Amino acid sequence: MFKMPSDHLSDSLRHVLAHIVITLLAVGIAFALPDVAQYILYSWWPMVQDDSQMLLLTEIGFAGLLVLLFNLAKLTWHYRSRAHMSTIASLVHVRETSDWLSRLLGRDLLRAVPWKRDVAILSITGYGTFAASNAPLNHALKECYEIRVMLMNPYNEAAAGYASAHADPAGTLARFRRELEASIACLKRLRAEGKKADLKLYDDSPFWKLVFTGEHAWVRCCHDGRSFEQNPEYVFELQASKPNRGFFPAFYTYFLNQWNDPQNPEYNLDTDELITRGSDGREIHREPFPPREAAMEDGDPIPWPVATA
Repeated sequence: MFKMPSDHLSDSLRHVLAHIVITLLAVGIAFALPDVAQYILYSWWPMVQDDSQMLLLTEIGFAGLLVLLFNLAKLTWHYRSRAHMSTIASLVHVRETSDWLSRLLGRDLLRAVPWKRDVAILSITGYGTFAASNAPLNHALKECYEIRVMLMNPYNEAAAGYASAHADPAGTLARFRRELEASIACLKRLRAEGKKADLKLYDDSPFWKLVFTGEHAWVRCCHDGRSFEQNPEYVFELQASKPNRGFFPAFYTYFLNQWNDPQNPEYNLDTDELITRGSDGREIHREPFPPREAAMEDGDPIPWPVATA
């Protein structure tokens, strides 16, 4: 947040006042503890007895030591409070694209996560998440058994509105469709390998990218397509002793609500059809995917770019 000049002036005055108070406190401590002062003057540092300048330097040094100790105590309390808040929120890592160290630590954490039997994904196209050869979850999905994926339907108005935030809306929308095809092909391969892979498509404009790997939730905000790749990625961990604590249960509940919403049709990986079911689970509608008209408009496929959705 931008600070006005008056704010900077008040901060400077506050720092100056704090140093004056600490200096006076140092002098007061010296006079309040005569035994300590006598020990310093006559035993530990006798040269200051008849040297007023050395005595002044001693007082200044003692004041500086107090300033250092108070600042260390303040920093310790500050970071302790931050660590306590992170513990309550279950935040274990934050990865920023512009920070190479956070990216490196994020990859190490991803490799160190003990993979469970199931992985849940809520993304845009899924290509940069698991379908691309260099995607973070490309190899990890081969080690799990159950895979639940929710991706954006790129053939509706919400997808067109989301693509309009990009410099080339038409090209972006076409890329979304090609990347979705790649993700569907990847899920079919996993299913052929014996994995339990399920896919659903949602019609709303994407807001969150969520990946659940066992007891870890990888969260990134993607409501603004123009800056999605630069947004930080947060990792929340489920607290076994307090499962209702932190943001992991909140995001996982959000995913389950979207997954169980009958308005989000399931994709049949065997017949390439979208199946809409009622609240009782019975099938009420079935249609081919992609729509024939849209598939004819897309034309011949071109090489897929590497995405991060």
